[in-house]
Amino acid sequence: MSRTSFVAALALLAAGQVLANPVDEVRPDAPELAPYGTFPIGVQTLRFVNPGQIDVLAVTGDDVPLYDRELTVEVWYPAVEGTQPGGSYDTVLRDGQTPVTLTGRAARDAEPVADGSYPLIVISHGYPGNRYLMSHLGENLASKGYITVAIDHRDSTYSDQAAFGSTLLNRPIDQRFVIDQMAALESNLGAITDTSVVGVIGYSMGGYGALVFGGAGVTQASTEYSWGTPNGLLAQHLSGSESHAALIDPRVRALIVIGPWGRNAGFWDANTLAGLEKPTLIMAGGSDDVSVYGAIRTIFEEARGTERHLLTFNHANHNAAAPIPAPKESREPVDTLDFVPFEHYADPVWDTVRMNNIAQHFATAFFDLHLRGDVSRRPYFDLIPVSDDGVTALDEEALPTDDHTYWTGFPDRTARGLRFETLAEGE
Repeated sequence: MSRTSFVAALALLAAGQVLANPVDEVRPDAPELAPYGTFPIGVQTLRFVNPGQIDVLAVTGDDVPLYDRELTVEVWYPAVEGTQPGGSYDTVLRDGQTPVTLTGRAARDAEPVADGSYPLIVISHGYPGNRYLMSHLGENLASKGYITVAIDHRDSTYSDQAAFGSTLLNRPIDQRFVIDQMAALESNLGAITDTSVVGVIGYSMGGYGALVFGGAGVTQASTEYSWGTPNGLLAQHLSGSESHAALIDPRVRALIVIGPWGRNAGFWDANTLAGLEKPTLIMAGGSDDVSVYGAIRTIFEEARGTERHLLTFNHANHNAAAPIPAPKESREPVDTLDFVPFEHYADPVWDTVRMNNIAQHFATAFFDLHLRGDVSRRPYFDLIPVSDDGVTALDEEALPTDDHTYWTGFPDRTARGLRFETLAEGE
């Protein structure tokens, strides 16, 4: 091969690597429950239509038109033995225009396993975002025997981002509607989906929706904001209202909310947060200046109606734990944004894959405990608050002694820069 051909081949190889953008990386120092499970993974794209919904974008004066709200979802699931791993997702960057290809372990339209019943987990992105933003969690949990469904929330994706009032009203409605649609599936996938046992993962505005859906109705003041949902229509989710009570779903057993937005803007107070009735794991960056870390801590402190945990990534900002690793294409400026798209995905302090792996670890333990009743997962939450204070103390057989306080599931020297706190119901 000539030198010119060799250089050209290297360039093509490099280009291929750039386009790969894997969402399924697991570092060698990942905590115990982060690696993928034993199931091959399939993935399907489905489309649902929710008829007769309020068209927030078309509200004018007293006119409140209705429309059929279309939602696209990505569903990951355990696939039949022998399914060959590997596939790709064609999507766009934060600018809503630049095409990117992500790669993962799920096989497109693979045959679902023939039997069994697998709990459902709904995944809800931020504003804006899309159904691939947390695909690392979608794939990972599916490999462990869950059906995971990630929503493209209309008026809130990179490609169709519109008035914020639509997101405020529709997030919890979309989440419940998708559960109903998954329950109605007449297919091999529907046959193995257990919608009587459901978890919800929400990031930022997805976290807002999950908390409303989980029992924390909004304040009266938030229904009157001039920049919010028009005509007071957000009162549909008002704390104490019949409409909000009807939204809360007994099928939902547990919530994971990551950087949840809303307490910083007065959408809840101590009285409304006390209505949260689902066990909740909150993940947050200790320097979050979007949802505001202090406000996220207040959610943790005021949600006295249920047991809840707060996992803090010290010094991380709003992109803690949830987003996929920044696609390589995001490093270049674009004309339509006043920031480099990379900033939408990455954190300046923490490695994204590291945060993803930690999120996968805790999500696995949390849903195994609350959706499957696996009490063997409780030690993963019985942790000293400050990870840096953990002490490794093992006997001659490498078993923990009474002095051992290192975080369960974390290899020695890897539980750093984290904080984990728990409050029981009523506290």
